[in-house]
Amino acid sequence: MMDCKKALQESGGDMEEAIVWLRKKGMASADKKASRIAADGAIGQYIHAGSRLGVLVEVNCETDFVARGDKFKELVQNLAMQVAACIDVEYVSPDDVDPAMVEAEREVQMKMEDMLSKPENIRAKIVQGRLDKMVNEKALLKQAFIKDTQLTVEDYIKEAVAGIGEKISIRRFVKFNLGEGMEKRNEDFAAEVEAQTQALAAKAAEKKAEAPKEVEVAEAAKPVVAVSAKQVKEIRDKSGAGMMDCKKALQESGGDMEEAIVWLRKKGMASADKKASRIAADGAIGQYIHAGSRLGVLVEVNCETDFVARGDKFKELVQNLAMQVAACIDVEYVSPDDVDPAMVEAEREVQMKMEDMLSKPENIRAKIVQGRLDKMVNEKALLKQDYIKDPSKTVDDLVKEISAELGEKISIRRFQKYNLGEGLEKKVDDFAAEVAAQTGQ
Repeated sequence: MMDCKKALQESGGDMEEAIVWLRKKGMASADKKASRIAADGAIGQYIHAGSRLGVLVEVNCETDFVARGDKFKELVQNLAMQVAACIDVEYVSPDDVDPAMVEAEREVQMKMEDMLSKPENIRAKIVQGRLDKMVNEKALLKQAFIKDTQLTVEDYIKEAVAGIGEKISIRRFVKFNLGEGMEKRNEDFAAEVEAQTQALAAKAAEKKAEAPKEVEVAEAAKPVVAVSAKQVKEIRDKSGAGMMDCKKALQESGGDMEEAIVWLRKKGMASADKKASRIAADGAIGQYIHAGSRLGVLVEVNCETDFVARGDKFKELVQNLAMQVAACIDVEYVSPDDVDPAMVEAEREVQMKMEDMLSKPENIRAKIVQGRLDKMVNEKALLKQDYIKDPSKTVDDLVKEISAELGEKISIRRFQKYNLGEGLEKKVDDFAAEVAAQTGQ
């Protein structure tokens, strides 16, 4: 109230001028807080309708008290939506841009034809203006705030700082657009039918070349196992497979329930592996924010068609995979194939020279080191982790099973995980020193 009264007095009773005065006062107040350390806060997310666009953002403040407040939570949600709405943003602040990229662009701009026609003494200034514009267009803080275009995102944050009384900063963000950079398959059904016909003809020719009598004897020798409807229902409830598949699995495994489930899983995996050559450029972006908003995950899971992507089974898979990433502390990449080969080779050299390795027979050293490297790589690969809801199978097994069930190739393309404040140093308060500093002692 007193601030409003003073603002009106300072601006001669002009309402608009008073609001400007208050805003400037708020910004000045926010700027004073810029030197503080903000290592608390929250991880926020935004998934656009249709799950084809997703955002993960980390916003920091100074205390958990502020982080749990509704005002701060609203700010985080608005900023996640802001990132989603800004197509071209690549970094938080103009200060985050790569200086080498700017200098390379400066050289290009200085040699452009339109620049050579300008007076030499103003060329550098014109180029700097172009560079500033280019850098600002990709900086989140410089964008117009979606809910009040008279403000920039930077203004919006400074106003929030003034109102809340703590330093607030956007630390980082990531944005996933479904299938970006992937080539969608162009269907040629005539060619596909022709290829399948040729494949069937080749398979039939191979069967004719085999000894049919031996096959018939082998088939005849196989005992027929009686399978009850109750058994079929039980295994179907456990596996989710089709009724006839369950019945066949029980017959193939002599009525053993556990063996039948293994048989079905193997059948499912074989079916999924056949789909691995297809292009999966549809799918969904999923998210998981752990209780307290201190851990957040964004994941892209691909399938082949929008029809499957909109199904409950696929949506459940995406959600489970986001939770899986959150639960796996050490995962860094999707598959062992994604690991940096240079890093593996560097580690191989280190391992080969370790003291315990030099004491081993020379002919087995390479094999032992390879085993260690495989273990190290697999520990950081998402697909090799035990599935959190069923540790008897890996994430890779889960994806293959769902792929077999839905009849499409499914793949985890990428993920991003944010742990709040990781790498930031939290402020240790020394109140005696702070009081002494303020009193000039």
